[in-house]
Amino acid sequence: MDPGHSPIILWFRRDLRLRDYPALTAAVRSGRPIVPVFILDDQVQALGAAPKWRLGLGLEAFAKALDQIGSNLILRRGTALRVLKDLIHETGAGAVFWSRAYDPKAINRDKHIKASLNEQGIEVRSFAGHLLFEPWTIATKAGQPFRVFTPMWRSVSGRDVAMPEPTPARIAKPDLWPASDRLSDWNLDRDMQRGATIVRPFVRPGEAAALDQLDRFLENIDHYQEARDRLDQVGTSDLSEYLSLGEIGPRTIWHRVQNADRTGSRGGEAFLRQLVWREFAYHLMYHWPHLLTDNWKPEWDAFPWNTDPDTPEVRAWKLARTGVPLVDAGLRQMYVTGRMHNRARMIVASYLTKHLMTHWKIGADWFAECLIDWDPAANAMGWQWVAGCGPDAAPYFRIFNPETQRERFDPHSTYLKRWIAEGRSDPSPTARAYFSAIPRSWGLSHEDSYGAPVVGLKEGRIRALDAYETRKVPVRN
Repeated sequence: MDPGHSPIILWFRRDLRLRDYPALTAAVRSGRPIVPVFILDDQVQALGAAPKWRLGLGLEAFAKALDQIGSNLILRRGTALRVLKDLIHETGAGAVFWSRAYDPKAINRDKHIKASLNEQGIEVRSFAGHLLFEPWTIATKAGQPFRVFTPMWRSVSGRDVAMPEPTPARIAKPDLWPASDRLSDWNLDRDMQRGATIVRPFVRPGEAAALDQLDRFLENIDHYQEARDRLDQVGTSDLSEYLSLGEIGPRTIWHRVQNADRTGSRGGEAFLRQLVWREFAYHLMYHWPHLLTDNWKPEWDAFPWNTDPDTPEVRAWKLARTGVPLVDAGLRQMYVTGRMHNRARMIVASYLTKHLMTHWKIGADWFAECLIDWDPAANAMGWQWVAGCGPDAAPYFRIFNPETQRERFDPHSTYLKRWIAEGRSDPSPTARAYFSAIPRSWGLSHEDSYGAPVVGLKEGRIRALDAYETRKVPVRN
């Protein structure tokens, strides 16, 4: 087959959309047939229960969107290189396009695949799309990667961001579609068990839902700056799960928010800073891959954190039974909806890493299992930021007090009532739902009494401060 007219395999990963997708735009403009494919490889298999289940919903919605423009999503399971070679043989494809990933495992996989396919004479092209700015295009005046957020924000806030490409009207089809797995056979919901039924009503998967959510947010963006930290109000964008799977592109959000800002809406700049905070996380992960697994600051390597995930205190934290209402409420929101308010995430993480003196990686791994909006860069940076060992971290000695946080951000205990059932004569449906979402083996009931804190707020604070004062500073070779 003439390479100039042979099909292009378009490998979808965390980019389940048709609008604002440069790889798709380039493939469509070529005029060549396109074979969209998603591969269930080891890296996808390694996802935690909640993000893997959410991926399944996203794939289902994306397959329908492709069908509406006359295309088809091919599903294959196996090693990515082996699957791509099989598809090239079956379809006569002369090129493979994909959108870039930035975590170290994906980078290594993609480099190996590109080298192998190039040797076979196959064109391989990678494209931007998951970020606003490629990590290697952002640098300090000294030409170094940014280590602090605010200077990075100043550097990029005035940059031009390319306009998003529209959804293609049609996608050229191959003469013959290759065989595809059935999504149901992948059992991506298996590890969610009965929790899937509880979380499902809180999830609206797909690109159309993502664009609708952006519209809803823009209607209230005037109040974003004041409301984003309020636990008792709807003040955040709720776009994180869509960004995580690429069901909406960051360029689409950037331009829509800027347009709202220009028409007199307030809150736009504050929200764009949060969008760039996501960019900062990827910037750091790309330049310092150990962000995902190790303390970003080496002087924290000898800090006396607990590293046992099975201590009674850590188990109480995972059960959302710490006896600290705001901490437990945040965790229960996650078990029922798959998400957690960002202010609650900071409080929940602070209690684990500071009051319970437990290593941030234990918390990060648990979030990776339970959050439907899990994102590798944002999750790791967020945990390290709270723990004090990460880039641009909160002062290491800052310890969130859940009670004063409640007084400030949930003054009428609205959030607590929504998620804590014990001790209430008529618990809210969401508070009751927690007991239906969790594994039966936990043996919990809304009729249980609510216990005292596993570690008191004052006690935990004093213990953490004492540890900070006596910590040793090693040198990492």
